[in-house]
Amino acid sequence: MNPLQRPGDLVPETPGSLSARALWRDGLPSERRWILGGWALTLVVCVLLGLEVVHRGWSGIPVDLGGAAAYLTFYPPLPLCLWWALSFGWRWGAIPAWLATLALALDAGMSPAWAAVFACANPLGLGVMALGYRAVGAARGLRSLRAWLFFIPLSFVAAVFSSAGALIWTFSRDLSARDQLPIWQGWWLGAFLQTVMVGGPLMALTWPRLSRWIARRPALFTPPPSGRRAMGLGLLLAIVLAVQGFGLVSLGLGSQRLRSALGGHDWAALEEASRAMLSTAWVFFWVFTLIVLFVAQFGYQSLSRWLRSTEALVAQLARVNAELEQRSRTDGLTGLANRMATEEGLRALLRTVRRYRTPAALLMLDIDHFKQVNDRHGHAAGDAVIRALAGVLKASSRDVDLPGRFGGEEFVIGLAHTDLAGARRFAERLRARIADAPVAVDGGASITYTVSIGVTDLREDDAGVEDPLRRADAAMYGAKQAGRNRVQVDGVDHRGGGDGASGKA
Repeated sequence: MNPLQRPGDLVPETPGSLSARALWRDGLPSERRWILGGWALTLVVCVLLGLEVVHRGWSGIPVDLGGAAAYLTFYPPLPLCLWWALSFGWRWGAIPAWLATLALALDAGMSPAWAAVFACANPLGLGVMALGYRAVGAARGLRSLRAWLFFIPLSFVAAVFSSAGALIWTFSRDLSARDQLPIWQGWWLGAFLQTVMVGGPLMALTWPRLSRWIARRPALFTPPPSGRRAMGLGLLLAIVLAVQGFGLVSLGLGSQRLRSALGGHDWAALEEASRAMLSTAWVFFWVFTLIVLFVAQFGYQSLSRWLRSTEALVAQLARVNAELEQRSRTDGLTGLANRMATEEGLRALLRTVRRYRTPAALLMLDIDHFKQVNDRHGHAAGDAVIRALAGVLKASSRDVDLPGRFGGEEFVIGLAHTDLAGARRFAERLRARIADAPVAVDGGASITYTVSIGVTDLREDDAGVEDPLRRADAAMYGAKQAGRNRVQVDGVDHRGGGDGASGKA
């Protein structure tokens, strides 16, 4: 499991929307049965519940909140559609929401044209919810205070947008000023409370199991939309419009109702309108406070996400740069240092010799008759021999030594804290170990090969690493001329070769 993922919220953001085509084509029979069957059942239930709202008068129900008048509308399809929209994508919730509201409007006697427009109100609110989660990538499991602090204010913004349907309802039915405020306030307040008190717990209960299924079946989902920054700006714009629209409509309807009561000289209606206006003003205050907290939370989450993505990007760039640096210094076939890195290491070793006057030596070795290996067994076998030789060099060298591939079948080893005598003994052991280690290649063949080694020391008066490299190269060719499979020390006519002392490196 990814350490950044929490057990209660394995998939903070889905890969995208669930594709009905992919579900039908690639989904398991049980997945199609549960998802498509459950969605069809939800659609039917939402339509029936929407009709009940009209028949039972669940719209604009007056509620006394400690002396302040408030109105609530009970609309059961909303939490169900919200669950589908947040779990599988906006369309999965918007379609049953639209059909349920359309059936409600037609049953109430609204014209088909107005009913089609009116039915878009709840899908609009669901779109705000989906946009918010897409823009921020917040956790949908609602298992933490941070997740709820994002969910609650976003639910209010969505409720305000969906309550645009209340204005269409009052306009199309030509309701009086007295009846407009209950419809408007009941819509947004009821939608907000149902989303928080029913939709939120429903997501908290079902999302952990659902997220595990999403993690197993990402192929059924469309790719996530790009342009998260633009979605974030769009969400902020939606918040601003929601607050302005809410204040304008709420205070406007309250003022209109108060003026109507004043004009009619009905003191009972005036008292009721005054209480409604007072409650509207206080509701607007708390709504504004809630939105300020939401914007702060949104900004914090956006900043945190940006910082996390920036840190991840910097870490990724650092890893890539380190890998590129390593690749630029490493021979691809053997994994040893390449010629550039080897020469840099030898320069550092030479500086150590000059500064501390410690001994150091250099070995240069070449595979004997390597062309015959390629001609007889193929280049793949030649590569196998080179890799095997590199493995012997790695195993034989200390941490302070510098084995590297110098080019083709030539290798070098820089030996720190080693004089010529010690370097010669090391070279003899290395030569014997290589000669006693045949290489198995494809086809069951076994290749026995030898090397010729030239040995020299690094000297304080060397002008650069080119001097010891030239001496080691000359000594190596001296070993070849003397019969190969030998060690030749610079300035010494050593012919111990195959007859000399040997041992395990």
